Amino acid sequence: MYCPAHFAETRPEVLHALMRARPLATLVTAGDDGPAADHIPFVLDLPDDGPGVLRGHVARANPMWRRLADGDVPALAVFHGPDAYVTPSWYPGKREHGRAVPTWNYAIVHARGPLRAIDDPDWLRAHVEALTR
Repeated sequence: MYCPAHFAETRPEVLHALMRARPLATLVTAGDDGPAADHIPFVLDLPDDGPGVLRGHVARANPMWRRLADGDVPALAVFHGPDAYVTPSWYPGKREHGRAVPTWNYAIVHARGPLRAIDDPDWLRAHVEALTR
């Protein structure tokens, strides 16, 4: 994703806050049949001894589940924060010289990593309880 440096947010605590506030992410994977996008709620787990882990759940009927049968799958989770159209009339320059363009302000977090299946009833129960909390 193109992001000019002056708009980039790199503080982990800010990125994690958006991920927790808006846990429904677009999960993008690629398979032999091309890219796929699924909308999955995630729980962000931040262990003391390593990187953060996103935990989500998909039904076995979801084709993504079958994609995971072959092992880890590279994935991108896109968390969408607030967004809004910005009209050029809001810029003082529009009135002064007329040269202003519209834009769209938004907050997005991209999280990348391997996606893997966990087929364990105890893990699933604990995860679904965490999701509902």
